Order: sequence, then structure tokens, then C-alpha cells
Amino acid sequence: MTNAGKDSGKDLLLALDNGTQSVRALAFDFRGELVAKAQVKIEPYFSAQPGWAEQHPEYFWESACEAFRKLWSEGGIAPERIAGIGITSQRGTMINLDKEGKALRPAIVWLDQRATMNLKPVGGMWGLIFRLIRMRETIAYLQAEAEINWINKHQPEVMARTHKYLMLSGYHAYKLTGRFADSVGCQVAYLPFDYRKLHWAAPNDWKWQAMPLDPALLPDLVPCGEVIGEVTPQAAAETGLIAGTPVIAAASDKAAEVLGSGCLESDTACLGYGTTATINVFSRKYTELIPFIPPYPAAVPGAYNLETQIYRGYWMVTWFKQQFGFHEQHKAAEQGITPEALFDSLLQQSPPGAMGLILQPYWTPGIRYPGREAKGAVIGFGDVHTRAHFYRAIVEGVAYALREGKDRAEKRGKVTIQSLRVCGGGSQSDAVMQITADVFGLPAVRPHTFEASGLGAAIDVAVGVKAHASFESAVKDMTRMGRVFEPDPANRAIYDDLYRRVYLPLYDRLKPLYHNIREITGYPAEL
Repeated sequence: MTNAGKDSGKDLLLALDNGTQSVRALAFDFRGELVAKAQVKIEPYFSAQPGWAEQHPEYFWESACEAFRKLWSEGGIAPERIAGIGITSQRGTMINLDKEGKALRPAIVWLDQRATMNLKPVGGMWGLIFRLIRMRETIAYLQAEAEINWINKHQPEVMARTHKYLMLSGYHAYKLTGRFADSVGCQVAYLPFDYRKLHWAAPNDWKWQAMPLDPALLPDLVPCGEVIGEVTPQAAAETGLIAGTPVIAAASDKAAEVLGSGCLESDTACLGYGTTATINVFSRKYTELIPFIPPYPAAVPGAYNLETQIYRGYWMVTWFKQQFGFHEQHKAAEQGITPEALFDSLLQQSPPGAMGLILQPYWTPGIRYPGREAKGAVIGFGDVHTRAHFYRAIVEGVAYALREGKDRAEKRGKVTIQSLRVCGGGSQSDAVMQITADVFGLPAVRPHTFEASGLGAAIDVAVGVKAHASFESAVKDMTRMGRVFEPDPANRAIYDDLYRRVYLPLYDRLKPLYHNIREITGYPAEL
């Protein structure tokens, strides 16, 4: 650690974490301890039509300003102590701004399910290549999901007035600094981005055909740990920050989570138990876990995260609560706690393996593996099964799917994963942590702070303001292991058999039936 913080009196690192459910302002010291926190709960989205998910960009910014002001008034710290600020946020939430920086329409939130049909396919040599390697539907799916294509088709007047097309992270950076810039580490969206070279795609790249827009509409890209700009007087007046405070490029929520968990070695995987469940393995080498599906930028310059996503991962816990958790909701209301806090008792009512109930968590169609035809499935039902068994099957099914991602990362990345760091809401359950250790057959560790994504952003800031000389030294000083859950040998053996002999063959066995369902019902639609 340098003496920069001590010499200047600026001894805190600030992270703005704009998640799906809340906006948090988090102040960390140079040792990675959370000194103060302010949280503002937000409405994730509103729906003008079924399947749409939109929110006003100004609402996100106003919530961020409120979080900053709460940090000063309730957190007991002064803004003069802030050495720098980093932004981490939900991925893929897109915003159109005009020349004055005003939003032209509501942001399209990453949960949005609209698709743009009947688009012109990628042509020329690229189109021929995609036909030969059987990637046409994958590319068509990416085109259909790209928000820019929907706006181009249905709101051309908005595109005609668009001066900048930004992700939420870039929007916050603009509101803080006045500069249209974003971090390389935040670029996880349907945009013409070159994931291998970590900058906007070359002019002849197929992505410009698939997602057509003027390159001038995109922000400047800044590597993680470098300065995006400084807090403007206007932003200072709105947030209470000190004008001139540096804003440092951080990374998206999942990438920041990996860094904040201390995962800078390829023998440690980071599991994110959030709305989207993920497993990430840090890598200095560009590696595609599934051919033609790229790794994402890491929160460290020039590095990647080999990621597997289960899109509706721990969303299924919310679904279970709504459909089957009336008892826990009623009891939790009486006790003044969350219903999820009572779900551990359900896991304890069912043995490992849920008496043969196996869940495949493909609640949302995939891109390539699983494919567009995939659906969720539960097999093994019998008259002995209760809602407790079903809840356990959800937790186990997500863990099986992520273990499959771990196996793929080991095979494709030529690494051996020896331990797990587990973050997100699901990680707060001791029973979930133990199931994770047992399913993977590996030690499962909580980071020392629940705010792992915020800490990751703070580590980027620490390097950017020279509070730490390198990412390696910052991670060494600012991250620590919390409680360790060791796998139980007996449970591990049960899970290993179920994983290898039942879970792994399940998708290939059901895939022909999924295709039949798609053909008969028309869902999901052919692209």
C-alpha cells in the first residue's frame, strides 16, 4: 500500500453499486473493510407491455444521488475523505441520450424479454461462414435480442435523435463526469464489442451487420483502474461529493464480484447466487467455453472471466416463495425477517438428492448450450415428495448446472479448480453453502464481506488512485476468506452419482422432446 491516502487525508474508496433491486453507496478503507453503507431500494422496472422491462434513467441517477446523500448523513463519514469513486452495475441495461445528455426514452432493462423478428440475416462471407458452422440461429438469436435492433425498427425517430447509446454504467459515468465514457470491464451487452481485443469491433466485423449503429454513438472505453474523469460541480451539488474527485473505471457487477472475492487465480472459481446464477473463472487467456461464445472482460485490464450463466438461477427461489412459500411469508412477517431466511428449515427437511427429485434449471431458453429449444424440467416425482423436496431440488439443480460450467472451464481452459468463492443473496444461507460444497466436492468459501461487487469496484479505485501499486497487492490486502464449508464425504458421493449418471445425460435425452414441443406449440419461435 502507498501512503497516498494518509498523505492526502483521503482514506476511503467509494463504490456506486446499481443492482437490480437497489442502489448502494459503499465506502471501503484501503484494507477492504466496509466502513459505511447506504442503500436505496428501487423498482427494477415497469412494463408497458407483457415481457417488457423498462425504467427511467433519471430514476437510477436520482436513486444514486439519494444513496450518496444518505451515506454522508447516516454513514458518519465526510465526502472529503473519498479518494476516488468506481461504478459497478447490472449488465446490459441500455439508454439513448440526445446531445444535451437527456434520455430519449426509458432505459431497456436487462430483464426485458422483447425480441425483434424477421431481421435481415448477416450476409456476405460472414453469413456463409455461419451457415457452414451451423451458427445461423445463434446469430439470429443475438440479433433478435439486441435492443438496438428493436429501437431501429420500432422507434427510428429515437435513433435519429440519439447522440450516445450507453449502458447504465456509462450513464452514471456521464452524470458524474460529463464525459461520454465507460469502462472496458462493463462491456457485457448486445453491442459491436470485440471481446478478444477488448475494444469496439473493427469496421469489417460481422457485429456491425448484426447490430447496426453509428460507431460515433458509442462511448469512449477506459481500461479498469484508469481515470474516466472527475466529479463535476453539478454532480457535486446533486450528490454531496467533492468536485474534482476522480472517477475510476471499474467493472460490471459479476466481474467486480470476481475481483472482490479475491479470485485472481484460475484455480479458484467465483459463484454468484443472484437473479442470474453464474460461475466465473479468471483467466489471462482468451478462452471460449462454448465455441463462438466469448468470455467477458474481467475487472483487471487485459484479462477475462470464463463465465457460465443460469439466467433464472436464484430467481427460482423468488418464484418458489411466491408459489409455495405462504407459510414462510406469514411467519417472516410476524418475526420481521425475510421469508428466505426461513427456507433453510425446508432444506433440512429433505435429504441430499431430494429423494430422487432432479431439476434441470433451464427456465429461460439458452443461446447455444443449452439451445433455444431448452426448457426447465423436473424428473423423479413420487408420492413421498413435498415442497421441501422441491425446494431442495431447485438449489441442487442450480448447483449441478454450475458444476457443469466448472467442468467446461477446466476442460477448455486447461485448469484445475480447487476451491470456490460464493457471493450473492443465496450465499447467505448456510444450508445452500453446504449443498454447494457437497455438489462440487470442493471447499465453498464466503468472502469476508457480502458486498463483493462493491469491493471489486473499490479495488479498481484503489489501483487507480495509487492507494495500491497493483491489482495483486490490492487483492492481497483487501480480500479475505470468511467461513469455509468443507464437503461432506457421504453427501459428496450421492451428489457425484446423481450428477454424472442422471443430471449430465438429462439434457441430451430431453432435447428431442424439447424440439417436438417447440414444433407443436411454436415456443420459442424460430428466428
